[in-house]
Amino acid sequence: MNVGQSVQRETFQHAADSLAALGCFSSVRYSFSTQGDNVSVEFQVADGPSVPVSFDNFPWLADADIVAALKSDIGLFDGAAAPLQGTLLGMIGDTLAKLLAARNVKGSIEYKLQAAPDSDQQVMQFRIAGPSLPIAGVQFSDALARGDARIQQRLPDVVGKPYSRYTLEVFNVEQVRPVYLRHGFLHVHFDPVQAHIMDAKQPASDSVTVTDSIAPGQAYTWGGAKWSDNSAFSAPQLDALLPLHHDDPADGLKISAGWDGVRAQYGAAGYLDAIIEPVEAFDDEHNRAAYFVKITEGPQYRMGDLILTGVSLAAERRIRAAWKILTGQPFDLGYFNEFLATGARQALAPLPVHIDQIGHFLRTNPQTATVDVLLDFQ
Repeated sequence: MNVGQSVQRETFQHAADSLAALGCFSSVRYSFSTQGDNVSVEFQVADGPSVPVSFDNFPWLADADIVAALKSDIGLFDGAAAPLQGTLLGMIGDTLAKLLAARNVKGSIEYKLQAAPDSDQQVMQFRIAGPSLPIAGVQFSDALARGDARIQQRLPDVVGKPYSRYTLEVFNVEQVRPVYLRHGFLHVHFDPVQAHIMDAKQPASDSVTVTDSIAPGQAYTWGGAKWSDNSAFSAPQLDALLPLHHDDPADGLKISAGWDGVRAQYGAAGYLDAIIEPVEAFDDEHNRAAYFVKITEGPQYRMGDLILTGVSLAAERRIRAAWKILTGQPFDLGYFNEFLATGARQALAPLPVHIDQIGHFLRTNPQTATVDVLLDFQ
């Protein structure tokens, strides 16, 4: 709509529908007023959910050029986020296709919601379906990555494969980051990988080299954990679950495994609601990594009823005979998981039954501090 344009009520509704179809807004409303032959309209919109946007396999284009073009073509695009659905996603795809066509690269643009490699967050990933350039090599900016044998041994996972920023980010998370964590680089940071076309004059038939820029940060030594609000286990008992000694490299993998071990210890003692909250207390001046760990134990649950469905009377007798936690005993979450994985099937092995899966549910009652175990054999 333009100032001076002849309009009808349907014009306003069409404009509101078009705004809603973009996917950017959770609600679109409008109101209008008239004065003589003139009409004024006001649209009220509320922002809808959005996720970060990611451009996966566009080695021909720099991120800055992509964002600049999108902001120029699409006034509602802020350069960082995209809606979960709607026509705006197609508009982004059209601009990407136009940028590629200007470089003689042909292919269709696809987009999908994708889990980020390094977090639980989701991103809207755009990629080209068509030409793909193989990765000729990966150049690490940091000496540790260049010299680590395990990283070098895994490079064939990406070298020679089609260029994909997402694939390289997964490689960093699964292969490179653990090496830095083992050496105590707990705040290692990876910049977005940069692709360089080896012969830019033939963008659709050559290969790319990748620069993987890594900022290791400081290498920390272990400074221990200070526990609070723990009563079921003493501080020395909890310390023993952390496989680190004073002044050892603060191995991030061992630290993470230690927190898991503490959670497992509480679960094995019936504290099913226990919350373990480690908070960093790092001394950067002395490169020491310590943690304050608050524990919310919750009630200690004891075994209630074992409820079985989907089995014959003979199978039920064998399951109950194999189950080792008696009514009133502290519940052991580790034993429960092991019973699901192997114990139940071993108990039924002598019988002519076939179990595809075992549905399971723990029904806790905080008032009585008991837990009923429900198993459904399918």
